[in-house]
Amino acid sequence: MKKKLVLIAMISVSILYGCSKGNSNTAIENNTEGKPVIEENVSENLNIDTNIKSSDEALTMLKDGNERFLNDKSELRNINQQRRDQLKEGQNPYAVIVSCSDSRVTPTTIFNAGLGEIFDIRIAGNVVDDDALGSIEYAIEHCNTPLIVVIGHQSCGAVTAAYNKVIKGEALEGHIEDIVEKIEPSIDKNATLDDAINKNIEATIKKILEDESIKKFIDEGKVKIVGAYYDLGGKVTFK
Repeated sequence: MKKKLVLIAMISVSILYGCSKGNSNTAIENNTEGKPVIEENVSENLNIDTNIKSSDEALTMLKDGNERFLNDKSELRNINQQRRDQLKEGQNPYAVIVSCSDSRVTPTTIFNAGLGEIFDIRIAGNVVDDDALGSIEYAIEHCNTPLIVVIGHQSCGAVTAAYNKVIKGEALEGHIEDIVEKIEPSIDKNATLDDAINKNIEATIKKILEDESIKKFIDEGKVKIVGAYYDLGGKVTFK
């Protein structure tokens, strides 16, 4: 009789232990130091209406997005299946952004945007060629995009290469030279690298305004073009 009672007691303990282990398995496996286990927060995937018609409204959208990014409050937005299905019918981005191809300066990230919001044109040194100008034309003519932003950034490698060529006589090879040639007019021997970066933004805006198709939309008030500077700490300053 005693043996049966002992056996029953052992089985009961095993069952209770097994249930307890099954309920807290994750905590035991992931918490070797006895610290409390904190569940990871998953941001809600938001669907935001981005059917924006005016350049001022578009600029506000970018400023608000950068503010969220800068303060580590970026939203997970406009990337779910519903958004992807919506975009099968076409796109209506509210901003064309001409930026450097630098991996630290990704417009959809620094402006906390989602799919269908930003029409990206990225070339090292945020310069433009005929292909880039054609892409801008397409966005404003066929996608009704009301805002063009030319954004340069701190420590731009392409502008640095142009600056070092002019100031230090450093030679360049390959197609990088083609990019540097576009930036060289913005280099002042008596100014700083940051001055050159800002002048290069202005030079790109001037080049875009020389495109008659784009200028027509700007003159009619349908499109606005602005410059911006991105500090690698996260802040975008519009000019």
